[in-house]
Amino acid sequence: MKKAWRKVANATAEGAGTPWAFLAALSVVVLWGLVGPMMDFSEQWQLLINTPTTIVTFLMMFLLQHSQNKDARAMNLKLDELIRISHARNVFADLEDADEETLEKFREEFRRFRQREAGARLTSLPPTARFDEIGNDEPTVTVKVPSDDQT
Repeated sequence: MKKAWRKVANATAEGAGTPWAFLAALSVVVLWGLVGPMMDFSEQWQLLINTPTTIVTFLMMFLLQHSQNKDARAMNLKLDELIRISHARNVFADLEDADEETLEKFREEFRRFRQREAGARLTSLPPTARFDEIGNDEPTVTVKVPSDDQT
């Protein structure tokens, strides 16, 4: 059962993400719109699109969740392998099972680390460096390099 589900889910997810699937869905909607005047835009006409789209949306939710779960597991395994072969702390290998409080503590630790690193980079910049604030997190540094005429 699992093997059949995996095959169907993977094939459907792959197919649903193609331009052809989008064009097919768009064609159905255009055809439905063209049929509207012939059916006097009746309730039957509305049900003609509402019912199938509701059913497809409901089923696709499970397929997409399966796909997301699989991708997340694969990504976690890849990261676990990188952690295993590096000098990183092993606590990160099972971080997906951590509670929100633990994740927040690590997020704060890395925020402080980034600030320290940014400060260290500031002290090593030449005096002609200028900061341009872009976004909220990371400043960009512009270093003026003297031309041959100025040397």
